[in-house]
Amino acid sequence: MARTGAGNAVSKRIDKSWLVFASIENFGRDRCVDLFRRPDGSYGFEEFRRDPEDAGAWTPVRFYSSAVYASKEAALEAAKKAVAWLAEERRDDGAAI
Repeated sequence: MARTGAGNAVSKRIDKSWLVFASIENFGRDRCVDLFRRPDGSYGFEEFRRDPEDAGAWTPVRFYSSAVYASKEAALEAAKKAVAWLAEERRDDGAAI
């Protein structure tokens, strides 16, 4: 979930009614993609960045959250295509995301 340095706070682009089920950070811990599910059963994603001059707050990078996907797998695949670094990241266990 998108967080601020002072605690947890959901981004303005992630509606409070949406459930963030995955938050994938890059190895540098300065980029993040949140995957979420809306109450209507659709899925989406948003990309964030964290900069030192913003006191560690997560800031939305693009306007991906308005796109609608039928499944979490479709949202993840769309995120991998849209967010250059995401397709190259690996989980801690070495498996591809």
